[in-house]
Amino acid sequence: MTPGPVGNLMHVGSSDRGRRAAKERARARHAQRMTDGVDARSLDANGLAARLWAAANDYSYGQRQVAAAEATALGDADDRQLGLAVAGVFHRTLNLLWPSGWLPYDLVQVIRRECDDFATALVTDVIAVDMSQHAEATLHERWRDQLRQIEARPWWPHDRQHFEQWLTRHILTKVEGLEVVIVALATLMTLPKLPLILPLPGTSTAADAATAVVVDQKVLAKVRGLLAKAESTEFPEEAEALSAKAQELMTRHAFERALLDADEHVPQTASSRRVWLDTPYVGAKAQLVAAVAAANRSRGVVYEKIGFIALIGADLDLEITELLSTSLLLQATRAMVAAGTSTASGIEARSRTYRQSFLLAYATRIGQRLRAAAQESDDLVSDDRLLPVLADREHAVEQLFEELYPSTVKKSYTVGSAAGWEAGTAAADLADIGVSRQKLTPTR
Repeated sequence: MTPGPVGNLMHVGSSDRGRRAAKERARARHAQRMTDGVDARSLDANGLAARLWAAANDYSYGQRQVAAAEATALGDADDRQLGLAVAGVFHRTLNLLWPSGWLPYDLVQVIRRECDDFATALVTDVIAVDMSQHAEATLHERWRDQLRQIEARPWWPHDRQHFEQWLTRHILTKVEGLEVVIVALATLMTLPKLPLILPLPGTSTAADAATAVVVDQKVLAKVRGLLAKAESTEFPEEAEALSAKAQELMTRHAFERALLDADEHVPQTASSRRVWLDTPYVGAKAQLVAAVAAANRSRGVVYEKIGFIALIGADLDLEITELLSTSLLLQATRAMVAAGTSTASGIEARSRTYRQSFLLAYATRIGQRLRAAAQESDDLVSDDRLLPVLADREHAVEQLFEELYPSTVKKSYTVGSAAGWEAGTAAADLADIGVSRQKLTPTR
């Protein structure tokens, strides 16, 4: 029998009325605006920047022909002044987005999803430019990690403007490049405010590094290697053994660190990070990540329209959550695709309703398995030194959650396919969560 609505994952509330009002005001200001007739060759960088802002604003509110006409008009501008203008508008945009909670990896993910490869390359470059003004020591380690991850580093000589060299590198005309600028800028300037989860660039200190929980990189390397092998093997028993060993290593490491904290009276802290999810079915996939997070004393809030789930927990617990949920998402996707090719009703199994139901059932069943494993893991917390540490950690997580997300709403998802639900449940029963040879940590 197909269940009704499932899931109680927290979502960020929104004010559609406020957005509609702002949109109408902007349309009223810009509906009648066309190119101002001023020759772009006579404009300096400030004038060109103002025209780029206006064109991006037009584009964001659907006036794409006006924006395209402006790109054509600005193609006659002086190369140096235009390069300064492009650099200036992106510098201004990033300096608005960083205090609004956005991180480098977040911006690249948004641009990659909403725009094209040219825009992604451009935004990556302007992030590299923006970060070059800060000493490396004043960037939080996670900022530096993200910059390495998106490969944001200057590649161009500084004797000419970046925009001019970027056009050459990507074999684009000036007008084509300006169209990319306008689309990317329009995407960035409409992003909502997010909670600030890391120190701003240029403000991080040695104290921030000292308070961060250092995860043993050797352990992480071993875990990633085990999970990579588990995901690539075609033999379920081998995958199970590899996944079990990976979870065992991380769980042991987490409790060893907790005992060390107890002995040294280290205050417990919580942090937040974002896990970006591939489309489609972002909500259903977020349910799976949230189930893994809950089993590791962490909480989740999904930004379904944007495409990520924010996690709040201790650093080690978040590492476990990310690693295990990434592996389970891969397993779920492979099982879902396999169901579409192996069942008699292959057409239904490839439908959106079936796949949504499959993933929701998979997430629900994984959550049940993790909770059952947690109930059997009392032996892992038999050491009395752990209990105060885990209690303090739970308090830190709840406190940070309330600070970052004072207003959230619960959302349920309706299951519309009995076959998808049954197949997803069966696939979750076969999934490797690493609880057959060791026990997971209790839910807190």
